[in-house]
Amino acid sequence: MGDIRMVEQRRMLGEILVDMGLIAQEDVDAAIQEQMAGNNKRLGEILIEKKLLQPADVTMALAEQHQMEVVDLDGLDIPREILEIIPRDKARQLKIIPIDRQGNMLTVAITDPLDIFSLDELRFLLNMQIEPILASPEAIDNALTQYYGIDETQVEQYLQEFSQDIEVVDFGPKDDENVSEDDAPVIKLVTLLMLNALKVRASDIHVEPMANRLRVRYRIDGVCYEQEPPPKRLQGPIIARIKIMANMDMAEKRRPQDGRIKISLLGRELDLRVSSLPATHGESVVMRILDKESLLLGLSDLGFMDDDYQVFQGLIKKPNGII
Repeated sequence: MGDIRMVEQRRMLGEILVDMGLIAQEDVDAAIQEQMAGNNKRLGEILIEKKLLQPADVTMALAEQHQMEVVDLDGLDIPREILEIIPRDKARQLKIIPIDRQGNMLTVAITDPLDIFSLDELRFLLNMQIEPILASPEAIDNALTQYYGIDETQVEQYLQEFSQDIEVVDFGPKDDENVSEDDAPVIKLVTLLMLNALKVRASDIHVEPMANRLRVRYRIDGVCYEQEPPPKRLQGPIIARIKIMANMDMAEKRRPQDGRIKISLLGRELDLRVSSLPATHGESVVMRILDKESLLLGLSDLGFMDDDYQVFQGLIKKPNGII
């Protein structure tokens, strides 16, 4: 019987990366030699670790190799009813983001096209057909944080990772002299709320007491996304800590107050405008994040050609007229 191939053989990932002009053949060969010498990591992981590729480059090549679609999660606004199809803990465990649903077909974003076990587990759990599309690992991690909130197991990891990059520049009286060990978890949690907001590019942090829980929401591109709620019992200490940092009157809880926090996170200076407002179940706090790095660019930073820049400079200096 003739040699019949049931499926066309897939192209090698290294070949695709070279054809796409993302890397040189000798770099691919060196990574393959490293694998043969005992490195059990995948080719893409090795090339990323060597800083020869970005994760998004590997994602594009994997999509080409497996003939899959790539999704830009940053450009999506996924409805809450779609996100709730997959339980929060399961989405984190499998590193999967639900994107869309059509009848019994659920479209999900994944990072590894070969992870059939996670897809099978999801099919069994939901009793639905699953259509996978690719997204970069970084995009998946950001989406998990944005839509499902902070994972409690990540708290210490984040704080250890960023502890050297945190500096409170200015807040209120020297309250840290009176901080006890019992206050430390609350201080960490408030700092983490700010760190995480910066990570997902939030413009506001809303801390809102509810009847049975403390709701935390981040405003991202004008839309509020609810985060993993802190324990209700920490409502008072969390709000008190924010008011201390903003140099607000802790004893005053019946009138609105405004304050300001200047803090350096991850090497970036932030200015937080803080407002507190009495509410039914306690004080509600909103922190507006003013990131100096995200302010409007100057005219010279907008990419004008030299001649056009000089012309524009002359026009805007005129006392009247329309540009």
